[in-house]
Amino acid sequence: MTQQRWTEQPEAGSTRLMQLMARIALGAGRPLARALLWPIAAYFWLAMPRARRASRDYLQRVLPHRPTMRDGLRHFHAFASVLLDRIFLLAGRNHLFDITLHGQASLEQALARGDGAILVGAHFGSFECLRAIGRQQPGLRITLAMYERNAQRIGALLRSIDPALHLDVVALGCVDSMLELQSRLEQGHCVGFLADRSFADDPVLALPFLGTPAPFPTGVFRIAAALQRPVLMMAGIYRGANRYDVRLHALTDFAQTPRQARSAAVESALRQFTAQLEEHCREAPYNWFNFYDFWERESDSDGAQRSS
Repeated sequence: MTQQRWTEQPEAGSTRLMQLMARIALGAGRPLARALLWPIAAYFWLAMPRARRASRDYLQRVLPHRPTMRDGLRHFHAFASVLLDRIFLLAGRNHLFDITLHGQASLEQALARGDGAILVGAHFGSFECLRAIGRQQPGLRITLAMYERNAQRIGALLRSIDPALHLDVVALGCVDSMLELQSRLEQGHCVGFLADRSFADDPVLALPFLGTPAPFPTGVFRIAAALQRPVLMMAGIYRGANRYDVRLHALTDFAQTPRQARSAAVESALRQFTAQLEEHCREAPYNWFNFYDFWERESDSDGAQRSS
């Protein structure tokens, strides 16, 4: 499955796992749910051969040793753990977690003008823990921009846990998506994107990532450039048990970028994002949750922009 086509695939594995996690978690509580994570992770590791192969391919790139079955299970266990914790965070049970925010000064500086900022993350760790922080800090409003067409069932499940979730989400791919994003930014929101997967026909740049060029979409950064907003990278790193480190890194401020320099600034920001993501992957390798062939290269006929 290519980057350009991931949106056409239903996230069946994530949906089934999330449904199972929700039933156990909300019915029995976090301690019992966590006790069941290893057998649940083992089941999905066995039942999803494509995801298992993608996990092994990634782990071969990032680990200092040849990945073992235990490494693969640990990777699936980390994914299940973050999904489980997402349920409790959506349910407002923030007191169960030890979440540390790093880089708050960068965020405050980006928001100082009062017209919002754009946060870019990846399918790495937890974005939900940043929303949890936002709920506790007066004046910090987080909106997530999400592509939901291929995840309607899991979206419905999440909204059943947190009925107010739709207030914090802007659906991408809709006619009025850009207008809604601009409105949220003008209200001073932080708008968060996951910037490691493309949707629709977004052009990509092939950038070095864990030893091999991988296609990274430029769309999020082009949106930030068009809206002339500051951009920060966000990573919610799962540290085990109930601990998360939320890290924020300033990438660029497109408000200071002349129109004629935007293309170069977009590429520069994307390169910084990719390099920082690689650092996070090497530091916390089991936090990577792209369980498909991320490095698959597309033909030039797809119209993707490539750069070495």
